[in-house]
Amino acid sequence: MWASGAQTVHLVLDPLTDLTAPRDNSHDLLMSRSGGGWWRLNVPDATPGTDYAYSIDGGRPLPDPRSQWQPYGIHGPSRTLDHSEFVWTDQAWQPPPLSAAVLYEIHVGTFTPHGTFESAIQKLDHLVQLGVTHIELMPVAEFPGERGWGYDGVDLFAPHHAYGGPEGLKRFVDVCHSRDIAVLLDVVYNHLGPDGNYLSAFGPYFTERYHTPWGQAVNLDGPGSMEVRRFLCDNARSWLRDYHLDGLRLDAIHAIFDSSAVHFLEQLANEIYDLETEAGRHFDLIAENDLNDPRVVTSKEAGGYGLDAQWNDDFHHALHSVLTGEQIGYYSDFGKLEDLAASLKNVYVYGGRYSEYRKRIQGRHVCDLPAHRFVGFLQNHDQVGNRARGDRASQLLSIRMLKIGATLVLCAPFVPLLFQGEEFGADTPFLYFTDHRDPALAAAVSKGRREEFASFGWNPEEIPDPQDRCSFESSKLEWGQIEQHPHDDILHWYRCMIVLRRSHPALQDGSLDRLDVDYSESDSWLTLYRQSIAVVCNLSGERLSLSLRFAGEPVLASDPNFKMQGNVVEMPAETVLIIEQTAKRAVS
Repeated sequence: MWASGAQTVHLVLDPLTDLTAPRDNSHDLLMSRSGGGWWRLNVPDATPGTDYAYSIDGGRPLPDPRSQWQPYGIHGPSRTLDHSEFVWTDQAWQPPPLSAAVLYEIHVGTFTPHGTFESAIQKLDHLVQLGVTHIELMPVAEFPGERGWGYDGVDLFAPHHAYGGPEGLKRFVDVCHSRDIAVLLDVVYNHLGPDGNYLSAFGPYFTERYHTPWGQAVNLDGPGSMEVRRFLCDNARSWLRDYHLDGLRLDAIHAIFDSSAVHFLEQLANEIYDLETEAGRHFDLIAENDLNDPRVVTSKEAGGYGLDAQWNDDFHHALHSVLTGEQIGYYSDFGKLEDLAASLKNVYVYGGRYSEYRKRIQGRHVCDLPAHRFVGFLQNHDQVGNRARGDRASQLLSIRMLKIGATLVLCAPFVPLLFQGEEFGADTPFLYFTDHRDPALAAAVSKGRREEFASFGWNPEEIPDPQDRCSFESSKLEWGQIEQHPHDDILHWYRCMIVLRRSHPALQDGSLDRLDVDYSESDSWLTLYRQSIAVVCNLSGERLSLSLRFAGEPVLASDPNFKMQGNVVEMPAETVLIIEQTAKRAVS
């Protein structure tokens, strides 16, 4: 165990389940100091399943920073775990390439009524029928209480006890692989949560040189940072190696501050590449990056960090604002079909362009990178859960406009991502919810949420309280909806769109230079051309007659009441039509 500033370290075996309770320390075992701030002790009797903790300089016992299992939560003892005891059945597994992926984001606690890894297994048939290739789990590292989003985790190596712990996660991944579904995990390396965060007692894990919106910045370039970087890289490797996960989604990398010659992200990518060699399969690294910086997904040989993909928020903002008409907050930088067309053609709307919302130049231009390096979406946990009432696109849009949005996501050149329940137009909200047991912290979270939205003109009394269990319960999917109208109709559309994407190579092509867009701001229509495929969208409230670049045959229509003659199509209001170019006859 690494505790660089400690004078003494004791190992506490079989401690009380609540480490904050008074206890007898006469049986604590003194550890030996080793080089580099490491402490060691050989304990032959400590078999798998032994509960333990550490006492630094005579203080109360603390969980192991590298705890593999926290059966009693963040303030309880750690438990030893032998990863070799689990019997895997996925020895021949190879994940599908990200370029051919359909991602599906899940929050384990709200995906099913029981909110566990085991209960999520029961919904895999649905995802297989939908055409999902990759599940992306929101963070599962141990966090405060029984419910939460997971971005305030503090025991980064330990799967959350309420979800089913290490055994539950392994079984979930193993069964997913048997159904030909890869599993990615969202990890948070820019900060840790405040409750149960004991890392500072062990060493300089944090720094005051930088600040994040969520808590202390992680020390990646100051004194003692070598072991902090090792801690995080080992964590990433552990998820991939010990749980057979197929990749990681790195949360908010713009808040990972590092002035080292070799950036932490570059080191992480290199170490995961080495692990690929050991494991004999590829792992995907996907970043969330607010800076619109394509260097993150540029190869190491070309001077980038070498990550596989990153979320494209510009595409979401452009699409959302066009469909809903919203112009609040960062949506004020968007709202025109010109912006949506720019994102489809260039990835970023703001790739070196002045942002009125940010009052500065935003982003860099994407040069010679395939669109498969970017993930596109209509919804995700942030874009739904960070709204005041957690309302989904299905609550903001008509069914007709919802189908247009889904079509543009699944026909865009980016890797598509769906958010749980999106595929059947779930109308349950996805709220921000927490379960902090510290009364002061709980009150601060509730107050902060109200004040945040009061600044946008909301009545504070109308903002759901994150600490109220109802916020969590109301966010759970209602699976019975998939049998009801119009949810069954929306689900059928998503299934058809995914089949279409798979069956037409043009829709899986990541080359931006083989894509074009026509649109009319005044008449509210947009046509996306993917080689021989035209995706024609009438976003207006009126029937329109449009001239296309080529004649073709209809492949899929959201409304059957359209007319075609040659390259002219007449479409009802708020509809989308997909056309395949008619093959030209050879001249004899």
